Amino acid sequence: VQFVESGGGSVQPGGSLKLSCTASTTIFSIAAAGWYRQAPGKERELLASISRLGSTNYAESVKGRFTISRDRARTAVYLQMNSLKPDDTAIYYCNAGSSGEVLRRMDFESWGQGTQVTVSS
Repeated sequence: VQFVESGGGSVQPGGSLKLSCTASTTIFSIAAAGWYRQAPGKERELLASISRLGSTNYAESVKGRFTISRDRARTAVYLQMNSLKPDDTAIYYCNAGSSGEVLRRMDFESWGQGTQVTVSS
C-alpha cells in the first residue's frame, strides 16, 4: 500500500492546517488509520488514530487541538490541526493497520513521503 500525504505548509503560531492522506488501495475501508509526525532529531510518534468503527484516540500533546477524520467513502483520512505551536513543526505521515496496537507499534512495511508542517512567526 502506498500512502500520499498532502496539505502541509508554513503557518504562524495559532494557525490551522488540514492534512489529507490517500492510499493506493481501499485499506481505509477495512483498517484503522493513524497520523504520525517526526521532528528533526526526534523519534516518529503516533498523534491520532481512528478505528474501523470510527472511535478516535489522541496523544496528549495534540488532544483538543487536532482532529482525525475519515471521509464517508473511506478513501481518505484527514487531520485537522488548530492552535498550532512551533513544537508542532515536523514531517507528518499517515498509515493504516489492522488494530490500534499495530498503529502503536508502527509495524508497517512502508511509509509515504510525508508532508512538512512548519509553525513559526
